[in-house]
Amino acid sequence: MKRLLKGADILAWEKDDFVCLKNGYLGIDGDRIDYIGAEPPREAYDETKDMTGKLLLPGLINGHTHTGMSLLRGLGSDLPLQNWLFDTIFPVEDRLTDEDLRIGMELSLLEMLASGTTSFTDMYMSPGYTAQSVLDAGMKANLCRPLQSFDPSEDPMTCRRMQEMLALYDRWNGAGDGRITVDFSIHAEYTCTERMVRAAAEEAQKRGAGMHIHLSETAAEQQNCIDKYGLTPAQWFDKLGAFSGRAYAAHCVWLTPEDRALLKARSVVPIHCPESNLKLGSGVADVPAMVREGLTVALGTDGAASNNNLNMFEEMHLAALLHKGVQHDPTALPIGEVLKMATVNGAKLQGRTDTGVLAVGKKADVIAVDMDRPHLTPGIDPLSNLLYSAQAADVVLTMADGRILYENGEFLTLDRERILFEARQAGRRLLP
Repeated sequence: MKRLLKGADILAWEKDDFVCLKNGYLGIDGDRIDYIGAEPPREAYDETKDMTGKLLLPGLINGHTHTGMSLLRGLGSDLPLQNWLFDTIFPVEDRLTDEDLRIGMELSLLEMLASGTTSFTDMYMSPGYTAQSVLDAGMKANLCRPLQSFDPSEDPMTCRRMQEMLALYDRWNGAGDGRITVDFSIHAEYTCTERMVRAAAEEAQKRGAGMHIHLSETAAEQQNCIDKYGLTPAQWFDKLGAFSGRAYAAHCVWLTPEDRALLKARSVVPIHCPESNLKLGSGVADVPAMVREGLTVALGTDGAASNNNLNMFEEMHLAALLHKGVQHDPTALPIGEVLKMATVNGAKLQGRTDTGVLAVGKKADVIAVDMDRPHLTPGIDPLSNLLYSAQAADVVLTMADGRILYENGEFLTLDRERILFEARQAGRRLLP
């Protein structure tokens, strides 16, 4: 099917930057963009949608989340990370069933589609049970099953978690015409042994798979690793081969300058999760320094249990403001750079070369924001409005691979009422 979106302002991609095309036309042929311009295309389209008053931009890419944790939303508020994780979250996670994981994932899909996210990078238990939900919803995801191991004598190749990770890769990598990518994952330095990390890195290398980790989230994590190994977490992971292929690291709050140089040399993508890091009191990552030094930085929400939502508009807004205040510099992190973090850099993190921007030949992963709202008027600077004023509720259309998945409050691929009912039932069973 060929569809033309007309009359909208379009944040197109030209010469490695966003350019706003006023009252433009965006043509879609099947799953790809085949036209962007200020004048109507000569070619005929099967359907034309009037998008006057809307701003079109690439679908947002959530670089780090734990979708199943949406069932744990609101649990353990106002606790530091270690207490939150080991005393509150892990005990409830031990009670999660495969059905709970599916319900939590589908609840997250609802939230993400309604707020303009078309692709996400997920780290959670038993993702094989939820991959089909992603495909049914029409979205894209990089999925992984995180490894944890506290026993130095545990054989990596007989470890249940390792077997689940390998089975996930064999079953789902490349599924849905590439909409599903399976990566490997090590939860964190403080939850895994050297032997397990080395084995996971070797298996990922054999398959050309990416590696997803938590890195230097807290000061205690950073210092404890130095005390234990004489290395920072970044140096420890690098020594064990975790950064040998495509790798990305969530949080990166306590990186040293030497750590940043190491990540740059290994092309590791740090993922900024400002809201979760603030809520857990972990600190503020020095993202302006990362950008200055040439790292590709992505943006993520983390899980809804530590955020407490999956709203990428909120993350963009906070990232754009936070560093200006911390560094007393209004130029510290330009809004264009923040939008790149949520789109094109997220695509790089996921190893996807055909999305993240609106350009001819790219996949039609497009969202529309209704700019005809009081808080977005008079609309002097669309990019500024988008980053500083727009809300997730202003999203009126979410499309992936040319397929409309959400429009004007209606979910076209998900059963909203069923999912909300099942999520409430599961929440009452799991939570005190």
